[in-house]
Amino acid sequence: MSDESRLDTGKRVRRAVLGDAHVDRAEASATAFDAPFQQFITETAWGTLWADDALDRRTRSLITIAVLAALGRQEELALHLRATSNTGATPSEVRAALMHVAVYAGVPAANSAFALAKTILAQDASPASTVRAPQGDPAR
Repeated sequence: MSDESRLDTGKRVRRAVLGDAHVDRAEASATAFDAPFQQFITETAWGTLWADDALDRRTRSLITIAVLAALGRQEELALHLRATSNTGATPSEVRAALMHVAVYAGVPAANSAFALAKTILAQDASPASTVRAPQGDPAR
């Protein structure tokens, strides 16, 4: 059994998946109001769920992308699409996950997700790309 706390594990895993730059920005922008929420998601989502070894990070990434696409959570979806460079999920695997979204959650949800993924994955294919913060509506 490790002496590492769920919070410490969560911070380590979150950085590995989303990248130092994103986590540094999130931590720097935390306030007294949302600091407890930041701690909750770091411990729960990252320190428990993402740290569990029942699924590898690539698989967990694809599930997360599909769920966020189905729910229409564009900002979080953009973040997790960018994180595929750290999780090992390939563009063809992302495409397959979004095809599932089309069948099981609806074509409009998948259509929006495909448009966002096309933009982000094209950016990530460039040699200078890094995990970036969400930039808002890709159609703007």
